[in-house]
Amino acid sequence: MVERGPGAESKGKGLSSFERYLYVWVILCILAGILLGKTAPGVAHFLDGLAIYVGEAPVVSIPIAVCLFFMMYPIMVKIDFGEVIKAGKSVKPVGLTLFVNWLVKPFTMYAISVFFLGTLFLGFIGSEAVDYVKMPLGLDLPVGSSHGEGTVVLVEGVKMLEVPLWRSYLAGCILLGIAPCTAMVLVWGFLARGNDGHTLVMVAINSLTMLFLYGPLGGFLLGVGRLPVPWQALLLSIGIYVALPLAAGYHTRKWVIRSKGETWFREKFLHVLTPITITALLITLVLLFSFKGEVIVGNPLTILWIAIPLFIQTNFIFWLAYGLARWMRLSYEDAAPSAMIGASNHFEVAIATATMLFGLSSGAALATVVGVLIEVPVMLMLVKICLRSGHWFRPR
Repeated sequence: MVERGPGAESKGKGLSSFERYLYVWVILCILAGILLGKTAPGVAHFLDGLAIYVGEAPVVSIPIAVCLFFMMYPIMVKIDFGEVIKAGKSVKPVGLTLFVNWLVKPFTMYAISVFFLGTLFLGFIGSEAVDYVKMPLGLDLPVGSSHGEGTVVLVEGVKMLEVPLWRSYLAGCILLGIAPCTAMVLVWGFLARGNDGHTLVMVAINSLTMLFLYGPLGGFLLGVGRLPVPWQALLLSIGIYVALPLAAGYHTRKWVIRSKGETWFREKFLHVLTPITITALLITLVLLFSFKGEVIVGNPLTILWIAIPLFIQTNFIFWLAYGLARWMRLSYEDAAPSAMIGASNHFEVAIATATMLFGLSSGAALATVVGVLIEVPVMLMLVKICLRSGHWFRPR
């Protein structure tokens, strides 16, 4: 495995300047994305429409998938898969991640979101403001009847459930809280110079855990009994975002080392790949913010009310896991990705579920989109914190 301890200097040509001014590039890319979405909405809508759909939900955005491939591929090429087997035997970081992801994160997301959206910001959102969402799956109630916090009404001849707007936002936050990251965390762990083998193992375990816990846990917190699991969305996103670059990286590494030798692979080939991950990440930022440029400009305060509890929750989960990792005396290389996999979210699955349950124009779907928008800037901030605090942990 390529050694990239927290104090190590990056050896890739161009990467050091990227890292040094990354916050500048991030801000410029966000502004460029919003500007593109506002000034050329036709281009943004066209790119946003290039997606693989499951029902109404755009599960895999093709432009984002291409960018994610180029983000993941250099990371996968650098992984020594012998180290992955060793990482799978490390009980402590695996146990820490599962504990934070599934016994803490969903419930703190619920509590923080209820406090901010249902209490602190309720006056700004509007205590009388309502949202019209799809009727629960398999339910056909008469107009005027109550269901949970909602009332059945007719909207353009279609039965809908009228619910308080803040509760619709809450539902979207809950869906983000029960969907810890399974793909992008490889990028965050790589940028933080963590243990790529451990990160890959946790991606695999997290993906399997989601298959079993996502439905019942989400159903309990949303109050709908058992949440229908978007199997197609989950499997598609894992296959395209993780399995495809993993296979490409594994075979590339094997072929290059066999053809040119390991020295040439490390000293020549990896230099070419080094800047690709961050370049693809910045292009992704431009695309994400261009897709939602009109929404951001048209609803800046709504975006803010939803973003604040999501931001607080992300930081809380990160610091909890990071602090527990230090208490458990984990190495930095294992602690950084362990903290980040819970802090970040699998927003593709959250968006697909929100669309399937509540509708594409619902407040819940909007909340999951806000999760997408703050994901990259916030996680890059946490990467910076990790790089500056590596000395807190024992050397690997």
